Amino acid sequence: MSLVNNAILERINSLIVVVNAQGRVEYVSPSAKRILGFEPEQLLGEGWWNLTRDDRKERRKIRELVRKQIEQKEPLELVPQERLLKTSSGGDRWILWNTSKGLFNKLVAIGHDITERKISEQQLVFKHKELEQQNLEILASIRYARRIQESILPDIHKLQPACKEAFALFLPKDEVSGDFYFLHQKGTKVFAVAVDCTGHGVPGALMTMIANSLLREVIVKQGIEDPAEILYRLDDELLIELNKDDGRDITNDGMDVAIAVIDTAGNTITYAGAFRPMLLLRKGEFIEFEANRFPIGFYGNSVKHFTSQTLELEPDDTFYLFTDGFCDQFGGERKKKFNRVRFKELLLSAQSMPLKEQEAFLKYALVNWRQDEPQVDDVLVIGIKV
Repeated sequence: MSLVNNAILERINSLIVVVNAQGRVEYVSPSAKRILGFEPEQLLGEGWWNLTRDDRKERRKIRELVRKQIEQKEPLELVPQERLLKTSSGGDRWILWNTSKGLFNKLVAIGHDITERKISEQQLVFKHKELEQQNLEILASIRYARRIQESILPDIHKLQPACKEAFALFLPKDEVSGDFYFLHQKGTKVFAVAVDCTGHGVPGALMTMIANSLLREVIVKQGIEDPAEILYRLDDELLIELNKDDGRDITNDGMDVAIAVIDTAGNTITYAGAFRPMLLLRKGEFIEFEANRFPIGFYGNSVKHFTSQTLELEPDDTFYLFTDGFCDQFGGERKKKFNRVRFKELLLSAQSMPLKEQEAFLKYALVNWRQDEPQVDDVLVIGIKV
């Protein structure tokens, strides 16, 4: 029977250690040979303390703990303890100990080998820290990218005195935005452009850098002034920029654009849009300029048509260029989109306010509308009073 017991104890993945009332180890299961590499006889007496731990402080700490457990009169209710043991070859094995008191005030400890689990845990901890560090680096890069993107956004208040008032409500969904605006003054003309690039976040932000460069090329360098012609040129330039002849597939990236050109000398406003409209508010009523139903960028084999619309301005006319983020925001009691109708009603309700106050009012209205709903897209609204 003893041979059978020894055979079983040798093969189990656990250690059994018995400590007598004097604190000496009087029994170690045969499994110690397989788990720790020591013969059980080597670990009897002081061998257990000296051979399985290199650290003297750790030895004293464990022996003192065992002594207190032996001296304790009440029944033991000990929480399992994880301990690191040294093997005969100098390796490490993690053992989870459960301790109880047996006959003659002896302490019986059963330890389960949890080394593989601990290695997995340590690897997970390391991986988690590594991912945390990578995440911090990515966030730092994105925040730096936000500062770069913000640097290309012009100060809309510099449109004065060409325009009475102006605001730009710019609310990225993420740290960086796929929406942006472009302003330029040339003589008596003011160019205002609202752009919604494909996507949001980092991909959208990269597109805004390309779009900003193209707008400068077409409006500033090439001197194109007609909004429809600007759209045609942007379309050509973007297709060339994104689809170099290097064997790659044609990309579907693009942008929706609204362009308004104010001529202060001629007292007119000329508009053209690629999927983005313009609202002009005059004496409490909206004049809505619909966009052409073509984007800037790849659109199959469609032949695109962009048209300019010109209107004479009257005192205190206010026009708005905007992307779809505000109108597409879910919220309200029924979790529906804000939509264009509510947006126009909101603008009408704010007409007694200066434009700077309108910006704050629109931001408040949007936050109040969405409540706990996440922001679904980048938001851009430009308002200019002439």
